[in-house]
Amino acid sequence: MCGIIAYIGKKEAYPILIKGLQRLEYRGYDSAGVALMNGSLNIYKKKGKVQDLVDFALDKNLSGTSGMGHTRWATHGKPDDVNAHPHTSGNGRLMLVHNGIIENYASLKRALEKQGHVFHTQTDTEVLVHLIEEVQKRGDLPIEEAVREALTNVVGAYAIVVMDNQDPDKLVAARKGSPLVIGIGKDEFFFASDGTPIVEYTKKVVYLDDEQIATATRHGGYEIRTIDNEIHMPFVQELNMEIERIEKGGYDYFMLKEINEQPTTIQDAMRGRLNAQEGWVRLGGMDDHVERVKNAERFVILGCGTSWHAGLIAEYLFEDLARIPVEVEYASEFRYRHPVITERDVVIAISQSGETADTYAALELAKKNGAFLYGIVNVVGSSIARLAHAGSYIHAGPEIGVASTKAFTAQVTLLTLMALQIGRARGTISDEYFNKLLHELEAIPSKVQRMLDSNEKIKYIAGEIKDATNSLYLGRGYNFPVALEGALKLKEISYIHAEGYPAAEMKHGPIALIDENMPVVIIATNKSLNDKIISNIQEVKARRGMVLAIVTEGDQEISRIADYTIEIPETEEPFTPLLSVIPLQLLSYHIAVMRGCNVDQPRNLAKSVTVE
Repeated sequence: MCGIIAYIGKKEAYPILIKGLQRLEYRGYDSAGVALMNGSLNIYKKKGKVQDLVDFALDKNLSGTSGMGHTRWATHGKPDDVNAHPHTSGNGRLMLVHNGIIENYASLKRALEKQGHVFHTQTDTEVLVHLIEEVQKRGDLPIEEAVREALTNVVGAYAIVVMDNQDPDKLVAARKGSPLVIGIGKDEFFFASDGTPIVEYTKKVVYLDDEQIATATRHGGYEIRTIDNEIHMPFVQELNMEIERIEKGGYDYFMLKEINEQPTTIQDAMRGRLNAQEGWVRLGGMDDHVERVKNAERFVILGCGTSWHAGLIAEYLFEDLARIPVEVEYASEFRYRHPVITERDVVIAISQSGETADTYAALELAKKNGAFLYGIVNVVGSSIARLAHAGSYIHAGPEIGVASTKAFTAQVTLLTLMALQIGRARGTISDEYFNKLLHELEAIPSKVQRMLDSNEKIKYIAGEIKDATNSLYLGRGYNFPVALEGALKLKEISYIHAEGYPAAEMKHGPIALIDENMPVVIIATNKSLNDKIISNIQEVKARRGMVLAIVTEGDQEISRIADYTIEIPETEEPFTPLLSVIPLQLLSYHIAVMRGCNVDQPRNLAKSVTVE
């Protein structure tokens, strides 16, 4: 959940590190720091944003052609200058940055203290760098060998970069459970948590696998070994990313930019996979496995947060269109019980980053039990993409805002295509309905754009409810998960307590909370359940609750009884989540801005949850 950037080469490192940290800040923004080496060693660390570090370092010595940087999301130890990375060894020789959690740090720390080591921070990371120091000192080892041997004693997750002040022409990096990519330039190397900080310098990258250690030298060589000291031949890939996709492009916040990108990102998720005129839908990742997937006894969908909500929508899609039983699981719960998984199951993992620690671990468990694994991720080359037997990328492009928007709709689009392809292969969709759905799905991007054109109305409604302290989101059928997602967005970025519920469950508890101070958002676009939704609205109004209803264009009945309405264009019911979620994203965004919240970097949250 922290961000790592490191450089060795001929250029001045500091500008590369700072720009890299600014692009990685969505991964953590409690504190930031850099270490620079050029004969002498200079380390600068500061609590707060990367800009606080920049201001602090203005009058400092910033020279050096190798260095490392880190932006932190705190796990062990409070956010402050002392606990900020990089951390140094007791003898001052080694510097280390770390993303992950060392689970056995307490026992390691006690053993090291008996060896005379003194610790100055509350972090597990300082324990790790002292461990490497001890191993290096005891065996008089080069830094890469000291790192390898030290890591054989470590339990937990890590992505690390290490520098040795007595071996200044070398950077050493390693990973297990946390992402790390190597950028290969001309006589220069970059290490980073993802591709965003290095894309403008090189597009040649190598994704480190678990328990691999990379050593890069200033003179243009690099080597990768396993923790068992076996040489690994690297697979160099092309980084599929454009700089324009990681800039704000004139918007005040990345989140607003990403909300407005959704007509394009939904279209990109469908591109080459759907042709309504010719009457086909096809996912490349599915082509070689259609028989295996369509004959599954059960789908198990794994996800966390917003990805879990996308999975809940997929449950309706797969059961409705493909007639396959589905279970949707929190990956964090699935991995810690004793789930019944067999070789007849298809396990679908949904993760924007492809690095979500709980989802990855749950997928490993499913693989050991013989299930067929299908990954739905955004980031090319990510850990889940490599672990799965097959999968599909959602092609949403980099999502910088911590609160997911375009990745969610791209995930739902991809899952919709998957349900259509499987349903067609199983013969559970009639020709007429199949063709109708294809044409309607092709029209969704333009209808999303029409929703975005309602921005000013949504902004006005946001101003009316921005001072609420609690809110309730209700939905039925396909739009129950959208209610959960809308509530999550409001919680994440505005810090207003919000809960999503199936509308029929309101009478089983939540109705006790409703009064004139409780805004209730009701997604009322389900034609098949329209009468029941109207009853829910009447129940809220009878208790003086304020109702914001998301309705289908032309709806008169609900518009007469709701306090506020936002219309979505007419579409087929399975596709309504792709439209009804848009006003909820915008509503949360505007409320958060009006409340003075940092929309892109909400407190206590990080974009990619790579630790438990």
